[in-house]
Amino acid sequence: MSELQHWVRRPELTVAGAEHLLALARAEARRQGLKVAVAVVDAAGVLLAFAREDGAMPASAEVAIGKASSAIHFARPSGALEDVVAKRPAFASIPDRILMRGGLPVMIDGRIAGAVGVSGAAPEQDEAVAAAAVASVAGGG
Repeated sequence: MSELQHWVRRPELTVAGAEHLLALARAEARRQGLKVAVAVVDAAGVLLAFAREDGAMPASAEVAIGKASSAIHFARPSGALEDVVAKRPAFASIPDRILMRGGLPVMIDGRIAGAVGVSGAAPEQDEAVAAAAVASVAGGG
């Protein structure tokens, strides 16, 4: 019996991969004329890449990171969490999480490798910008 049976192999988002996702999201935001902050985190929710466009509100920086982190910690789009809060308001009391649209997990081979969070525009626009980046990853979404 091999010791490896006790380990799970997970995809790992590299810094280069995070920067690629960041560039794709920023390009989509520019295409839409949006001034946003974009954060890319690894599977542990640790920030790997970040940018806040000139003119994006300062608070959007922390919110983008929080949306990405929330997508990781709940293993689903942060917008789904917004829907849960509408049905169960107590869910909003979970500390240090941003339960709003705009954070999407990056899935590779059915496992979470990271997440993209976007903030600064309308929630649906934030989510669309994140989706443009995530869609570039095979098996993403």
